[in-house]
Amino acid sequence: MLQAALARRSHSSVTEDAPSREELLPLIAAASRVADHSNLRPWRLVEIRDEGRDKLAKALGKADGSKKPSTKPYRSTLIIAVVASRQKSKVPEWEQDATASGVAHMLSLLLDEAGWGVFWRTGDLTRKKAVRKAHGLKRNEELLGWLYIGGIKEKYLGGRGKRPVDPTKFISSI
Repeated sequence: MLQAALARRSHSSVTEDAPSREELLPLIAAASRVADHSNLRPWRLVEIRDEGRDKLAKALGKADGSKKPSTKPYRSTLIIAVVASRQKSKVPEWEQDATASGVAHMLSLLLDEAGWGVFWRTGDLTRKKAVRKAHGLKRNEELLGWLYIGGIKEKYLGGRGKRPVDPTKFISSI
């Protein structure tokens, strides 16, 4: 896992290849093992392929005030929407959102380790009514962003992006 974390990089441009649902399911099961106070599982994922990308394109266009569908959903053939699905609990919402974010990050690591390119996209449009509706969000849910997933372009094979940070600059003691 250390090598997978050190080797991870974002792939903002991917090929049309994508993992099948059958390939995704064990990765999602593994990603679900993140820290989760009270075992609430305050998250869910939305698989977006084919016609789903058309639906998302229309929603993003509408949310952005455009009369045309957005081209963003066509940047990969598979998009996974990450949803914080907050539960009524003593566990604060921020902690539940952290669990959902943890699932997304763990899934991106697992996909990267499996040889897939991944890029996590966010932005103001995640909070817009048309986008919420397209994802079927309930009142207790927030869209945290999308994992765009596809094959790694040949020019990026072997290259692993930026170097790790100097950890001594990011840790202190009390």
